[in-house]
Amino acid sequence: MREFNETLLSVENISLSFGAVKALTNISFEIKKGEVLAIIGPNGAGKTSMLNVINGFYHPQEGVITFRGEKRRQMKPYDAARQGIARTFQNVALFKGMSTLDNIMTGRNLKMKSNILSAAFYLGPAKREEIEHRAVVEEIIDFLEIQAIRKTPVGRLPYGLQKRVELGRALAAEPDLLLLDEPMAGMNLEEKQDMSRFILDVNDQFGTTIALIEHDMGVVMDISDRVVVLDYGRKLADGTPDEVKNNQEVIEAYLGVGH
Repeated sequence: MREFNETLLSVENISLSFGAVKALTNISFEIKKGEVLAIIGPNGAGKTSMLNVINGFYHPQEGVITFRGEKRRQMKPYDAARQGIARTFQNVALFKGMSTLDNIMTGRNLKMKSNILSAAFYLGPAKREEIEHRAVVEEIIDFLEIQAIRKTPVGRLPYGLQKRVELGRALAAEPDLLLLDEPMAGMNLEEKQDMSRFILDVNDQFGTTIALIEHDMGVVMDISDRVVVLDYGRKLADGTPDEVKNNQEVIEAYLGVGH
């Protein structure tokens, strides 16, 4: 079992409500630098709401997020991305008419420094910068083994490959923390195996810290270093996959009694 000592992000007493509906209640946990953390729970448990709080899409009424030592109550998604948090979504959010390469290039936007004038006329600095960014994108395409679809409009791709392109776009931002919201939803077994391998390779080769939401318990147990369980907006458990798998409350609330 791998050990992780440095805290990259901490969630402290986060509560989030939409009117009378409590999405999250007094949630606290840590994400350690270099680990793969799974957030699991039944539908409506608050998993996606938690990711939305971390990347600034939702602003909690109570609690504090600390990322790389900096405490914050509120942050916009742009600021979260600029500070090193990237995100994929339950439903693929790609530019369907654009090619695989161009979609992944959009993940480099925050890394680009050329001004609008030089970019518009494709002057020297802008041209050199685009060549550099394109080289990074080509490396990601090779890493994800999608060379054959680099010029294909993503709207023509099967769902599993669209998910892989979305992962590539997130990687293009070179994040310190990668948030994956159900990265294997709707995939067949072979596609899940491929995505699991890529997630582990991202963690191993790039050193990227990963927090993911996933319903497939086989996947969770195989690729996670630690698991946080939510149920009705509250934290039910936090531990290694084996600890969570054998937790009676988790068995009753999520896995089902007798499984």
